[in-house]
Amino acid sequence: MRRYRYEIDNVRAHLRSLWVIIGVQIVVILALWFGWSQAPQRLTVHVPPDLRSGATLAVDEVPPANVYSFAFYIFQQLNRWPEDGARDYGKAIFRIASYVTPRYRADLIADMELKGKQGELAYRVRGVQEVPGHGYEERRVDVLAPGVWVVWLDLDLYESVKGMTVKKTTIRYPLRVVRLAVDPESNPWGLALDGFAAEGPRRLAESELNDKPGQGG
Repeated sequence: MRRYRYEIDNVRAHLRSLWVIIGVQIVVILALWFGWSQAPQRLTVHVPPDLRSGATLAVDEVPPANVYSFAFYIFQQLNRWPEDGARDYGKAIFRIASYVTPRYRADLIADMELKGKQGELAYRVRGVQEVPGHGYEERRVDVLAPGVWVVWLDLDLYESVKGMTVKKTTIRYPLRVVRLAVDPESNPWGLALDGFAAEGPRRLAESELNDKPGQGG
């Protein structure tokens, strides 16, 4: 009888150890589930365009080349008036609303209203393109602070009214770019234009096209 009692005690001890193991597994599973539930559903990683030498990036790091590409693309869309500036300027502002800060959007609306009153929008067609040979270089992106940049764009500006060219000039635009990751659905870049830096845009003479961005303006 004593031998059977020992066997029963051993079985009970074994069952208790199994219940302890099951309890530990349940705690681990709950911890893993909680960690998974708290993980972000979407993660934006800015990959630099040139990976020939490899790249090690933090999740929140934005390479200067990506900042430049963002600024150029959004600013080009803003200044694309294919038919009539009186209609196209407002449409462009609405289209890129998620990619500009509230302050800059207000400035753009005020600029549109002023140009409309002065008759500078009706039937006006506008477009900008990068000056050949003046694409991305490291010197064209200045880091002012974490998440704040100035991008120097050298662009050819074209404007015409009813088929007649009224403006064709080269302009250097110092654009301020900031991090704005408040709506990943509407703005997957997590960046926004915040207006002009320095003293704003300035025309470039032919002799100035080789100047370093930021010199003299």
